[in-house]
Amino acid sequence: MNETNTFLLDGEEIPFTPGQSIIQAATEHGIYIPHLCWHPEFKAHGSCKICTVKVNGRFGSSCTMAAQAGMNVENRTSELDDKRRTLLQMYFVEGNHFCPSCEKSGNCSLQATAYELKMVSPHFDMFYPDRAVDASHPDILLDFNRCIMCSLCVTASREVDGKNVFSMGGRGLLGRRIHISSESGKLADTDFALTDRAASICPVGVILPKRKGFAVPIGERKYDKLPINLQVSEETP
Repeated sequence: MNETNTFLLDGEEIPFTPGQSIIQAATEHGIYIPHLCWHPEFKAHGSCKICTVKVNGRFGSSCTMAAQAGMNVENRTSELDDKRRTLLQMYFVEGNHFCPSCEKSGNCSLQATAYELKMVSPHFDMFYPDRAVDASHPDILLDFNRCIMCSLCVTASREVDGKNVFSMGGRGLLGRRIHISSESGKLADTDFALTDRAASICPVGVILPKRKGFAVPIGERKYDKLPINLQVSEETP
């Protein structure tokens, strides 16, 4: 690697390959940049803004911003983490994220990120959304009240499974949502399968396998064992 292909990340010199984003280079180097919608398998779209960093004094999404030689990138500063906490608080009040009752607790990226950033309360008033719960499929339950609109299920279904089971539609905070691509709008009327990549990609508790609830006890799950900042190389949920 050309020795000039490096940038500073919180004072540490990070090597990168031309074409890599800041978060890709950081992750490859074992450094955690908080994020929700970014996944190493897919092209970034920068929707959650949790991965926002400061590059040469200006804010930018680390998942979409290309790494360049000589950059000075700030990541884990009190200013940035405070902004991330505010965004997380908004995510928590916008949906039904009552962690003690959720099967995804301990395996949830939203919950784990909130712990990492020391978010202690939702702060804002709850929205109490009333979104559909789809139990029509024999093997999978969908609870859209927990959806954070990361669109990873849409991308995985399209690019890995080749099925286009999910799509994103609507406008605005309460209008935008995931749709099921069937005439009835029910998951049972698609060819979705438990073995699909889209079935395991959700970072929160929207897509859940039936008859397997709490098979792994709380306290023994992914983020119970090790905080999210120490699992940089294990991006796959």
